[in-house]
Amino acid sequence: MKLKGAEIVIESLIDQGVTDIFGYPGGTVLDIYDALYARSDRINHYLVAHEQHAAHAADGYARATGKVGVCLATSGPGATNLVTGIATAMLDSVPVVAITGNVGRPMVGKDSFQEVDITGITLPITKHNYFVNDIEELPEIMREAFKIAKSDRPGPVLIDIPKDVQNLTTEFKPQGPVESYDLIQPQENRIEEAIAAIEKAKRPYLYIGGGVNAAEAYGDIVKLADKIDAVIGTSLMGISCVPNDDPRYLGMVGMHGHYASTIAQDEADLIIAIGTRFSDRVTGKTTEFCKEATILHLDVDFAEISKNVSADIGVRGDLRITLPRIISGVKKLEHPKWIARVDELKAEEKEKQAKTFGVDPKDIMEVINDIKSDDTAVATDVGQHQMWAAQYLTFNKPRKFISSGGLGTMGFGMGAAEGAAVGTKAPTVLITGDGSFGMNLNEVIAASEHDLPLTVVILNNKVLGMVRQWQNLFYGKRFSNTVLEARAPDYVKLAEAFGATGVVTETVEEFREAFEKAYRSGHVTLIDCRIDKDEFVLPMIPAGKTVADMVTERGEK
Repeated sequence: MKLKGAEIVIESLIDQGVTDIFGYPGGTVLDIYDALYARSDRINHYLVAHEQHAAHAADGYARATGKVGVCLATSGPGATNLVTGIATAMLDSVPVVAITGNVGRPMVGKDSFQEVDITGITLPITKHNYFVNDIEELPEIMREAFKIAKSDRPGPVLIDIPKDVQNLTTEFKPQGPVESYDLIQPQENRIEEAIAAIEKAKRPYLYIGGGVNAAEAYGDIVKLADKIDAVIGTSLMGISCVPNDDPRYLGMVGMHGHYASTIAQDEADLIIAIGTRFSDRVTGKTTEFCKEATILHLDVDFAEISKNVSADIGVRGDLRITLPRIISGVKKLEHPKWIARVDELKAEEKEKQAKTFGVDPKDIMEVINDIKSDDTAVATDVGQHQMWAAQYLTFNKPRKFISSGGLGTMGFGMGAAEGAAVGTKAPTVLITGDGSFGMNLNEVIAASEHDLPLTVVILNNKVLGMVRQWQNLFYGKRFSNTVLEARAPDYVKLAEAFGATGVVTETVEEFREAFEKAYRSGHVTLIDCRIDKDEFVLPMIPAGKTVADMVTERGEK
């Protein structure tokens, strides 16, 4: 059938199984929005408050569901407003397709109204991007974009479509959802080397990251750990990939990781890194990182192997193939002394709880654990609240922890939570701070308009908590531009103005009552949870330092 380019865009999305997209209209995408209007019975559009949140919502949707998230924006500022969200998805390997309009081809390169070279701008932060110069290529570009976004190491793809191309016609034939590219096969000799290293080790440690989510290799992680008697630690992106009630699970590692998990990693004689990139937030000083351990790195992306930490053995291949081969080939192993040592570290961790000056953030997270179901997705913004959530929230199903890791995007939370709520159609929680929330609170109006089952927990200390913590420790308590008290809004009135419910809590008991009511309500609620401005996230390994420099407690206020 013959369709206009704008119609092909929407029909292609429907053909790929897309049911939900996030966007904001403007002049160069009016034809696409008109085509969307005519097909609103087959695809849902969620109008956001700002294009950045459209990208974050598509990202959160993809993380929570495993599907490709889609966002749509106009040219110029609409397109550039997507950039932070696209970069966030790129650094965390999230499959997103971003569609932008542009000025007509005769106007390109003439500094036309709302013209920008968005393909040039996003070249470093996309897996691939397209400028559609020929209407005949549009149907295949739409299909190929989805294939690229979800294959191998996932990531964002951008399609920029000039306005005149949207009005040209060509043949379109639905072909159904594209399959991913063929899975990358690991080399057999590398598998054999990996098995030999595992069987030689006495203190094996599985360090897993977001690549486990991408490959949905959750069960194989547990199988491997059980077979070789290993313990498991995660990067920030690896949280919720393993049931937290598994006795082998030690929690997040690194700068603000769990004490037992981080010390065990340092004491291991074999680190099996699976779908992770050895972030500086995990390694600290790389020349001192796990110096006594053999590093076995399993990853689909060859560029990650030995990029940050030199791998003794690197196995490039899709984890859906690599892990089963290793599991089937390795002998059943037992390491009772290692497990006993890890149990000692767990006991030590319980004795090292940080002092608090009022409402304990750990207690707030425990209340959330008590009330939320295993099907609840929890999104975070970036800062102290993010680390407390990573440390203390528990998850027993995958894709339930949604957080910006690589880019560390303050303002990620509301859009991501909105996308997760749309994708899962289940009660969703956002953990944020007053600093981060100030960057995306306008999105509350969109969440309220769509009546999403979203509870927003604002850990409100009236400061930029993580930056203040660094100023406290390393900058002589010179709190330069980190005190927010003078600009602190009334969140209850703000919620009401946006069509949501607001409540203030000053004790754990008040928070429990408020959170349970909000979570059960099925509507948008903001909880202004007051905490002390000088709470610290501990443990902490200062940037560029080692495990030997770990701070586990602080002096008096």
